[in-house]
Amino acid sequence: MATTASQEAFLQAFHAEHPSVTAEVFGRGRALDGRSSYEILCDRVAGSRRVLDLGCGDGLLLECLAREDDRQLAGVDLSAESLALARRRPALSGARLEQGRAQELPFADDSFDACAAHLALMLMGEIEQVAAEVARVLSPGGVLACVMGGGAVGGEAYARFLGLLRSTVTNLPAAQRIPALGDGRTRSRDGLDSVLGPAGFSAVDWETIHLDLSGRVGQVWTAVSGMYDLGPLDRATVERLREAFFAEVMDMTTPGGRVPCAVAMHVATARLR
Repeated sequence: MATTASQEAFLQAFHAEHPSVTAEVFGRGRALDGRSSYEILCDRVAGSRRVLDLGCGDGLLLECLAREDDRQLAGVDLSAESLALARRRPALSGARLEQGRAQELPFADDSFDACAAHLALMLMGEIEQVAAEVARVLSPGGVLACVMGGGAVGGEAYARFLGLLRSTVTNLPAAQRIPALGDGRTRSRDGLDSVLGPAGFSAVDWETIHLDLSGRVGQVWTAVSGMYDLGPLDRATVERLREAFFAEVMDMTTPGGRVPCAVAMHVATARLR
């Protein structure tokens, strides 16, 4: 099993090369009600004045959070390269942005009224320590709101991509495979409850949404190929996978050139008792 250190080393190396990939892929996605997953997460912490973004990346979620006036914002991330992009956002000129680990948050006790995490909590090892640290920096009654990936929506382009990816990586040497990332308990309501409950959080409110990433085949490929799994692959392997994907989705492409693509997302919220 991969150690937390090896997981974090992989994530740092990946985001050094692709510092804004998460925002680029998911920033254009929309749920059925027209909101992005970032906007949905912002709504879960509406009214909270002091907000921490856990795994803030290039700052897109923080920029969304900054739309609410008179907020004190902070973000923490492993990636120096992603944080450099976050610091360039004018809306975040007053935010405290720190490079660090969720298992050792560089903030004082009771510093925040809410903590938000977009596709980050599910990547973290030592998850009980993460939960304890979030509980420490939150004030009593504070909210933890997270978006986690929920996999493919059947029959659409992302599901077909995952099938191609599995067949591609099955026989590859370990050096061309990503380490197992995060803790699987974060991907289900019961599992997340088992992590957060002992840290002092209420039962998790859990909602599953579908995020539409449809577009022309090149746009959809850009979205699905932003996955961590492609990080260790050589260019020739990625190109073969791209060609196979383009061929695989031809039958579902509309006359107007649109390829249907959706991903499931879990939105989880819990309150510190």
